[in-house]
Amino acid sequence: MTTTPRPTTTPGPTPTGTAPAVPATADRILTGDRPTGPLHLGHYFGTLRNRVRLQNEGVDLFLVIPDYQVLTDRDVAERLSEHVEGLVLDYLAAGVDPARATVFTHSSVPALNQLLLPFLSLVSVAELGRNPTVKDEIAHSRQAAVSGLMYTYPAHQAADILFCKATLVPVGRDQEPHLELTRTIARRFNERYGPVFPEPRTLLSEAPLLLGTDGTKMSKSRANSIALKASPDETARLIRGAKTDATRLISYEPELRPEVSNLVLLAALCQGRDPHEVAAGIGDGGASALKAAVTEAVNTHLAPLRARRAAYAQDLGYVRQLIREGNARANAVAEATLDEVREAMGTFR
Repeated sequence: MTTTPRPTTTPGPTPTGTAPAVPATADRILTGDRPTGPLHLGHYFGTLRNRVRLQNEGVDLFLVIPDYQVLTDRDVAERLSEHVEGLVLDYLAAGVDPARATVFTHSSVPALNQLLLPFLSLVSVAELGRNPTVKDEIAHSRQAAVSGLMYTYPAHQAADILFCKATLVPVGRDQEPHLELTRTIARRFNERYGPVFPEPRTLLSEAPLLLGTDGTKMSKSRANSIALKASPDETARLIRGAKTDATRLISYEPELRPEVSNLVLLAALCQGRDPHEVAAGIGDGGASALKAAVTEAVNTHLAPLRARRAAYAQDLGYVRQLIREGNARANAVAEATLDEVREAMGTFR
């Protein structure tokens, strides 16, 4: 197998807000991304860069690729293996170190998924249906009909978190209800059968929300994102098509000028500068000058990441081996947890 160089990471400072502090005690974090397409700049500045920082500061990082959960809002998981490998390439390129982080696929850890059965006995259908994320997914579902898997989604996420006894889960505020239900499941299990699971805490991200090129939330499903793996030319084309406004003087005013301010913020994040300083530097250059500056900032910042990704992509056998090794580690953890669950419940092994 070809030896692939260990990735390096140069995240740079964040000009707005501060990254969540690393806990003083030894914590285990569970987080991940659904394999529905390539990661984009919103993922990078919103979560991925901070994951690498936490990993480098000694937090035990578990990264789940929830391939089963792709089916919650669609009838078919298209190009699934390609998307899984693409996620791992993005992780490696950003600086995730498989020697210090456990990267695994949901479907490859049977003991994790077996936890779903006792967990479902601890929550009501009404509690599952009230979850705002489930409501939103149902409203925007790509399925011909809403499946039962959709309603079990919060309990499945609880299994993802609790199988490895994660103590911290990085989320945005819109995902806090998931964590509350996970805490409820852990608490009810412990009360009914005895102490097995910690009640995980929320690690709220203070990273700014990046808008897509159409002015709405950047999303893989909305075709408005700039993928980390995008070429410089593709990046330039996408930024040229980004929504702005008619005012020539560039300013950073997120409430009054969200689209222009979003582009200013993107350049600032890439350069590690204050967005007001970036806006002042462009002055009355207008949207054209703004987009040129953003394009240069993004392509310069992502150039090392893209080079690392391209190097890893030359040896997909290495990438698949990393996934297998992560799956093996996750399985060992899941089997140990399931043994504790069986013992607590008094079931046969």
